Amino acid sequence: MSLKIFTLNRFTCIAGVLLLPVLVFGQQAKIMVDASTVLNRIPAGLYGACIEDVNHEIYGGLYGQRIYGESFEEPPASAVITGFTTLGGIWAANGEQVSVKAGPGYKLLLNKALPAEYNAQVSLKFSNERSGNAGLLINVNNARAGADSFDGYEVSIDPQRQMLVLGKHTDNWTPIKEIKININPNDWIKLKVVAKGGAFDIYVNNSTKPVAVLADNNSSLKPGRIALRTFGSDVTFSRFSITHNGITVNEKFNSAPQLQVSSVWDAVNTTRTGTYQLDGTDAYNGKQAQVLVHNGGNGIIGVANKGLNRWGIGLRSNLNYQGSVYLKGIGLQGNVTLSLQSTDGKTTYATTQLKGITADWKRYEFNLKPNHTDAKARFVISINNKGKLWMDQATLVCADEQFKGLPLRADIATKMQQQGLNFLRYGGTMVNAAGYRWKNMIGPRDKRPPYTGHWYPYSTNGFGIEEFLQFCEAAGFEAAFAINIEETPQDAADLVEYLKGDANTEWGKRRAQNGHPAPYKVKYFEIGNEEVIFNGDVASEYDHYVERFNLLYDAMRAKDASIKFIQSAWWRPESPNMARVFKALNSKADYWDLHTDADAPRSGSKVDSTLTRMEQLFKQWDPQTKMKCAIFEENGGRHDVSRALGHATTLNAVRRHGEFVLTSCPANALQPFGQNDNGWDQGQIFFTPLQVWGMPPFYSQQMASANHQPLLVKSGTVGDIDVTATRSEDGRQLVIHIVNPAEKPISASLQLSGFDGRKAEATITQMSGKLSDVNTPAKPELISTTITRSNMPGNTINYELPAGSYTILRFEK
Repeated sequence: MSLKIFTLNRFTCIAGVLLLPVLVFGQQAKIMVDASTVLNRIPAGLYGACIEDVNHEIYGGLYGQRIYGESFEEPPASAVITGFTTLGGIWAANGEQVSVKAGPGYKLLLNKALPAEYNAQVSLKFSNERSGNAGLLINVNNARAGADSFDGYEVSIDPQRQMLVLGKHTDNWTPIKEIKININPNDWIKLKVVAKGGAFDIYVNNSTKPVAVLADNNSSLKPGRIALRTFGSDVTFSRFSITHNGITVNEKFNSAPQLQVSSVWDAVNTTRTGTYQLDGTDAYNGKQAQVLVHNGGNGIIGVANKGLNRWGIGLRSNLNYQGSVYLKGIGLQGNVTLSLQSTDGKTTYATTQLKGITADWKRYEFNLKPNHTDAKARFVISINNKGKLWMDQATLVCADEQFKGLPLRADIATKMQQQGLNFLRYGGTMVNAAGYRWKNMIGPRDKRPPYTGHWYPYSTNGFGIEEFLQFCEAAGFEAAFAINIEETPQDAADLVEYLKGDANTEWGKRRAQNGHPAPYKVKYFEIGNEEVIFNGDVASEYDHYVERFNLLYDAMRAKDASIKFIQSAWWRPESPNMARVFKALNSKADYWDLHTDADAPRSGSKVDSTLTRMEQLFKQWDPQTKMKCAIFEENGGRHDVSRALGHATTLNAVRRHGEFVLTSCPANALQPFGQNDNGWDQGQIFFTPLQVWGMPPFYSQQMASANHQPLLVKSGTVGDIDVTATRSEDGRQLVIHIVNPAEKPISASLQLSGFDGRKAEATITQMSGKLSDVNTPAKPELISTTITRSNMPGNTINYELPAGSYTILRFEK
């Protein structure tokens, strides 16, 4: 935490003492605190975060592997489709049709602009059963790669829910409405949009009348381009046509042959006789390997990797970058060269030669020490003599910047510790992917199978549950993690034995062989994530979840009765399904996972009422119940001061409910700068290849954690502020958490009682700013914490709260 003492608003600091003005201005508020009346005990593990491999928190972030796409599983890059611009995803075109795999908002943008009035029509065929949608984007402007990185309207089909989805994007997502439609998810579905100036008539299949009208009466978007889009669905588009002034143009999907290079790698070729291949029959691991063919003559042929989404591999001069790669070759007449280079390849920072490549797969280790610092470097594998080379499973980590000996970025991990976290949850929608299975996450990383992930179709298992637990162990965080509900009971039991069993058990022995002789001390296991959310309030899905929970619970608890179980059925307090789920899992599940929203500065008010309702219902259903709540995700789409205050008010709400709540974990813990894939722009810590910094929510968490006291005492307020007061066990320290969510200062009168004999001097910890303020690489501490000391005698204290502020007052006896 940075300590800053300076002039703050209309307060003057002299020799570290804050002198308060007699007259204050702005709105009026009162705070009444009775430190002698204890209301409840506050959970010790309150200061959590949620981490999963979404928006590259782990793969490309915390996980120290610098190479993105180490197993070469990605198909060739999307071909250039004549007349279109590809923004995300791999699009395969054959003239009449174009297909794309599921992803976070992939777009195929028609290059020509459209007038205000036209007809657009396309047919869609969905080829999976994932809950997602696909369709058209209209009035598109400012389009970039990323789920919500554009301005435009969305008209999509959700085949599994049989819904027409209408919404608006302005670098975010604003739902407009959903309309139930009668379609067969397995058939071709025709979607037609008739643009009539400021409104759009929507037709589905052979409807003769519009099934919906999209009209934006607030701030309509100007005409622009049109795009095909998928969000979470494998889909094929066909018969795409535009009609204007009575003339219909059938758009074709024509493309040139694709270079056979895994799409997250780049070709490096200075010889005209070299070729590239992707071998899908003889990979070392996974489904395919990259092949280089050098046909002789001068020049090199190779592939280059620039890290996550080609943002560059961060190098620091004279540090050791170690790695390995699996190779085999036929007819190679020279060595294999590994290099660290500038992004354009003109400067080489470090290089090494691998010799004696045989016809059988073999692991080759290497060390590279660059002579230059570069945030945007690349890693190159190449040959310069005749022969054929296969490659697979390439890794690169900085040996000198690992976190406590783990293959993690030390700068990111240390920043998480500095935030004051004491609880970390590993889970999220990633665990709902069919291929997410714990037995694929253990043992040598280069033998762990890739799988089709929810967020990325070529997900790696290089970082899994065990790596998460090792990180928490090293960082000092209480750990909780989620598993897929379709794990078999036997596999779930084996997981418990692997993590917590003695080294003389079958699976405990495997853990020891994998490098961790002692059992892990983890005690919180979550069954699933956000179950029964995608298709709405469906009783049969809740029943399926209860069935799966009970099967896994019985198998896991038989191995270790000390485990604390968290159930993840989506909370819908007005649904009759809640009582059924509760009664089925009561006395088994220790906690019900509640996901909240925290973007708005007053978010805590809604969290407070939600927790009150949940606790009331639990007691209504069983007055003796011991089931409690765990907030494993505070969600949103922001990382600014507004979100920081939303978290601060959420913490205030949780304090009021004491030990009913285990923890409160903002999502997401991390986010790579400029690499958002899905519009959830909510990282607490941001990073680039060589820089790490905290966003405003980082500081609100840090403030709260650093000033934790275990007892909630009585407090009350008058005015638009949110307050809780806490006290130490010995009664010698009193801490008051005050949030001013308004965009103007508020003058507060603080009335203290029950804390006689205190020192006159108090410590003020504060963060404030415009609600939209964020930190940037150039100004990483624009919004940060200030700590001042003030002389505050007496039991009535006048204090002005800055606009958009979180203030902590600490008094001591």
